Amino acid sequence: MVELTTTALRNSPLRRGAAGAADRISVLLVDDHTLIRQGVRVLLEAEADIVVVGEAEDGRQAVEMTLRQRTEVVVMDIAMPLLNGIEATRQILAALPATRVLILSAHSDEEYVERVTGLGAAGYVLKQSSLHDLAEAIRTARAGRIYVSPSIVRHGRRKNHGKPGQQSVSALPARLSTREAEVLQLVAEGKANKQTAVELGISIKTVEKHRNGLMQKLDIHDVAGLVRYAIAVGIIEGRDRSPLS
Repeated sequence: MVELTTTALRNSPLRRGAAGAADRISVLLVDDHTLIRQGVRVLLEAEADIVVVGEAEDGRQAVEMTLRQRTEVVVMDIAMPLLNGIEATRQILAALPATRVLILSAHSDEEYVERVTGLGAAGYVLKQSSLHDLAEAIRTARAGRIYVSPSIVRHGRRKNHGKPGQQSVSALPARLSTREAEVLQLVAEGKANKQTAVELGISIKTVEKHRNGLMQKLDIHDVAGLVRYAIAVGIIEGRDRSPLS
């Protein structure tokens, strides 16, 4: 969770003044953990030039709310149920290119950063960051620039002196359609074909078609392999699951 220090709050340059309504940056918070959303909201509302206009608990809800509210900046987690933050970011930016999406994650792997900025995200902020860092990231994003947590940048510089050119599977995801990505996540979460069909509002036959297409495109031939792939590319977190069908 983003940390708040008394010093950071007291020394915030905009804490004492009031920004005009037209100048306030509208922000949507997206995370499947209620405590994190509420905590970040409290911190951001201490900033006079930032207004939190809503909260979403999964990527699908985030897409719907952003399209409806035309939010300026979306602060997005990665691993969430139903629709992950990476796919939600792709859908938001495809529909609203002017919207700025900031990824807020506990993962400090540069490959995650490369993936989301490659999709057009406005930056990547670690959940261990301070209020000052998150507020600065939001302002930087609204100004049209890219923000990456300084600790990731420093780590990346050290890593580049090691073994250049090495990449893992998470840096090289296959190009999936929006529907394929949604089916992949639901299958990896343990949803049966019928459940997936209901969730996406499509037929079971269509789910089966997408599922078979995924396996061909990824050269993966069982559900367990799809789960491993989804974990490797950050679509879902590795954790114990019920048996998949």
